[in-house]
Amino acid sequence: MAEVRLEGVTKRFGADVALDAVSLTVPDGAFVVLLGPTGAGKTTTLRVVAGLERADAGSVHIAGRDVSRETPAQRDVAMVFQQYSLYPHLTVRENLAFPLRSPLRPRSEAEIARAVENVAALLRIPHKLDNKATALSGGEMQRVAIGRALVRRPAVYLMDEPLSSLDAKLRADLRVELKRIQAELGATMLYVTHDQTEAMTMATHVGVLEGGRLAQFGPPRAIYADPDSVAVAARLGAPRINLAPVDLFGAAPHPAGAVTMGLRPEHIALGGDAVAATPARVTRVEHLGDQTRLHLRVNGHDLVTLTAPHTRAKAGDALTVAARAPLFFDGAGRRIRS
Repeated sequence: MAEVRLEGVTKRFGADVALDAVSLTVPDGAFVVLLGPTGAGKTTTLRVVAGLERADAGSVHIAGRDVSRETPAQRDVAMVFQQYSLYPHLTVRENLAFPLRSPLRPRSEAEIARAVENVAALLRIPHKLDNKATALSGGEMQRVAIGRALVRRPAVYLMDEPLSSLDAKLRADLRVELKRIQAELGATMLYVTHDQTEAMTMATHVGVLEGGRLAQFGPPRAIYADPDSVAVAARLGAPRINLAPVDLFGAAPHPAGAVTMGLRPEHIALGGDAVAATPARVTRVEHLGDQTRLHLRVNGHDLVTLTAPHTRAKAGDALTVAARAPLFFDGAGRRIRS
């Protein structure tokens, strides 16, 4: 596997700047997730690394080599897309073998057969090898699509929202499988998604993109706990972070220059002493089995907090709340660390 490094990469499409001086390093063997809204530059980053787009400025390095002027075939990368990209008239075995029959890298039939069997075992689909692609379920088809990338054993795997077309259960199952496969192979993966759950559960590192710029890069838990901006704080977490004026809880202390307070749902304490607590009213209750979300109205602002699964709270109830470990941001949305 290999390290991937982007240095000051800028990409324009006409007057639109898709990537603005993006610099990041994907460590060898890391699972890096690029997270951001539509139009943030996630897929463009993948395409620039793959060589499908050429950067207008900056450079791309794979395994210590500047590949900025190399073709996709020369870069030794494999890409998995949102759509399955399978040949419907071929069997699973034939689909997996197809990438190994490139004239650029000739292999013997015995070598191809071994590689296909190994990947099928890794994906836990050896019993499907002789099925046509059209006879597979959605989850099985995406496993085969991932297998078409794995079978080549490239230096880097690039994945563009490969799970987004699947239902919730299949997404959850394949998240676990994909992380297992990456760990077993020690593979370098650069993975694009807008789903913060995928980022939090699979990534060793997360890069949050906003408007073509890298807003923050680091381990997912570190970014969740210590975001650099409102945009980053709002990108990770479900339910998302509560944003409110710094004076929502009255005269509670806050750093100079703070305009906005961010409170993770788990950092809103229910009850508390009369001095620190603020009156609130329950507007909605969501029972999710393992937890309950309470929607609250506090001094004219809506907040969401978490409570025990079997709470007896109901819409219209009055209670008190207090803030624990709030985050503070200035008028431009930048984090203020006291």
